[in-house]
Amino acid sequence: MALRFLADHCVSNIIVQTLRDEGHQVVRLRDVLAVESPDRAVIAKAQEIDAILLSMNGDFADIVTYPPKKYKGIVSLQMRNHAEVLERLLKRLTEYLRTQPAQEHYRSRLLVVEVNRIRIRE
Repeated sequence: MALRFLADHCVSNIIVQTLRDEGHQVVRLRDVLAVESPDRAVIAKAQEIDAILLSMNGDFADIVTYPPKKYKGIVSLQMRNHAEVLERLLKRLTEYLRTQPAQEHYRSRLLVVEVNRIRIRE
């Protein structure tokens, strides 16, 4: 079952292509909104198109500003300026997506994806 993502402007082509290669639908922010759109507009667009927001912007991992229960899913990738971990981070993410292939699983949840773990906040 394919998941639907909205990839924030900070998400690299490698990440987008990896998810597409896994069979997921990934809409790029630049295809539906101006790249410089404020965070509120970005997450509103994800809601509008019924997509899980995929971002490397740490702001979306703030559950006070963006309480997971209000959204259709947020995946926050945490590389912390260490590009060398990208392959391992993607492996962790894609393995998790394979075990949880239903879009509904991500609703009202924030997944903070790190190299060694995935934290889930509700």
